[in-house]
Amino acid sequence: MTTNEKSTANDFIRTAIQEDNSSGRFGGRVITRFPPEPNGYMHIGHAKSAHLNFSIADENKGHCNLRFDDTNPTKEEVEYIRSFQEDLCWLGFDWGSRTLYSSDYFDTLYDYAIRLIEKAKAYVCDLTQEQIKEYRGTLKLPGKESPYRNRTVEENIRLFQNMRQGKFEEGSRVLRAKIDMASGNLNLRDPVIYRILKSDHHRTGSKWCIYPTYDFAHGQSDSIEGVTHSICTIEFEDHRPLYDWLLDELEIYHPRQIEFARLDLESTVMSKRKLLRLVTDGHVDGWDDPRMPTISGMRRRGYTPESIRVFCDRIGIAKRNNTIEMALLEHCLREDLNKTSDRVLAVLDPIKVVIENYPEDKVEELEAINNPEDPSSGIRMLPFSREIYVERDDFSENPPKKFFRLAIGREVRLRYGYFITCTGVIKDDITGEVIELRCTYDPATRGGQAPDGRRVKGTIHWVSAAHSLPAQVRIYNHLFIESENCSSEDFMLNPNSIKTLDNSRVEPSLSNTSPGDRFQFERRGYFCVDSKDSVPGALVFNHTVSLRDTWSKINKAHQNKPA
Repeated sequence: MTTNEKSTANDFIRTAIQEDNSSGRFGGRVITRFPPEPNGYMHIGHAKSAHLNFSIADENKGHCNLRFDDTNPTKEEVEYIRSFQEDLCWLGFDWGSRTLYSSDYFDTLYDYAIRLIEKAKAYVCDLTQEQIKEYRGTLKLPGKESPYRNRTVEENIRLFQNMRQGKFEEGSRVLRAKIDMASGNLNLRDPVIYRILKSDHHRTGSKWCIYPTYDFAHGQSDSIEGVTHSICTIEFEDHRPLYDWLLDELEIYHPRQIEFARLDLESTVMSKRKLLRLVTDGHVDGWDDPRMPTISGMRRRGYTPESIRVFCDRIGIAKRNNTIEMALLEHCLREDLNKTSDRVLAVLDPIKVVIENYPEDKVEELEAINNPEDPSSGIRMLPFSREIYVERDDFSENPPKKFFRLAIGREVRLRYGYFITCTGVIKDDITGEVIELRCTYDPATRGGQAPDGRRVKGTIHWVSAAHSLPAQVRIYNHLFIESENCSSEDFMLNPNSIKTLDNSRVEPSLSNTSPGDRFQFERRGYFCVDSKDSVPGALVFNHTVSLRDTWSKINKAHQNKPA
């Protein structure tokens, strides 16, 4: 991956790493890690963290490990591991052969737990989960000690060994660190570091029936791997004292944890638990539904890896959470697609136009530019015939002011084609709906210019009726009605988050498309060939992003705002 220039701009994390390098704290080494829990699919929030960790490693000629935090076999699946690897590769990140797992260290972590018990820094507790919560106290009230806190070292070792051997029921006992039940930090009030889970693990099978908690596995795994900088999201800031305490008490190599603000994106959710609900409750078409903020969903919708990486650079690194406007993400996508996407003609809601003075048996080829932003993309030829399709909303029987498209008696320019004038309409006998337009053309205006110098204000797109291809087009909107719904457990879904157009027509050059190919449908926006449902002869296109750049307007307004 080529690191974007903006990713190297100094922020507090990079400044801290530079200070460590200057002081020789880690011998000039920089080793980071990206440690997702495989209990769901990768989403845009993960992408920010991955981009930061891989970029920092790259900038400092270090490396970044991919480590799966697989310490809870009840929620984790191999499917999620594979999807993370696929999405990370697609984004352009390279971790080499360093695919690691917290489960790689289960034996070592168990030995570390024994070491804490031997130091009288951990004990087996028989309190229930509810009782532990009750005993913990509150931010205003100190906790109270478990009645099992003062068991002897010998008893704790025996009980912990029995836990490992499966002699106790699930939930009946836990291993807790012995720290301080009066601490102002709730995470230091004797946190649970091991629990009984009688579930087979995707890598270790039935070998274990006790599993370390994230807090216990996290820092120790970092230590085992020689990670120098453990970069976490801000919710782990209060956990850092526990991270440090465990490493210090175990007297093992001590990485440095640094926290940054996670990505909160308006009009969506980042909670894998909530995303899982959307999938399991059937609200979406799987984890890769184009409305989902998952990387697989965004890829299916037509996002590019470059646009996501640029977005991560532009939002920067902050110490406090803030919500990023969706318009900025779409702006980054639009910028990339504008440079890389071929232009094509597609009519989403077609109405037939018969050009009455055009020869019935004539078909000619009109020259069209593939991408004005990229001269090397060349040209293509478009078939033109007597019968064409145009957009239904490009015609009005009673045109309002500033409507510069087709109306009876009005002339417009066909993109790459001729001037045409609407002379009449054909209506459905029952409904009165306009079902066909009658027009004439000016043969002298081929290419869109009139020899007599007359001008038309409107240019519309079209496809040849006889040569165009049928296609289904899916138009997407936000999955949630309001941004504030996203944080609620009873979030309100937008019933209009998808609109399916079954009768669309696209130019014949699209017959050779492949899943994932991206195009600009002129005047309509950017679209992508659906990777699941599109097949030759039955094309399906997903709307990626509109042509209108909302972010540019927002940013301009902000810049012009009086100080």
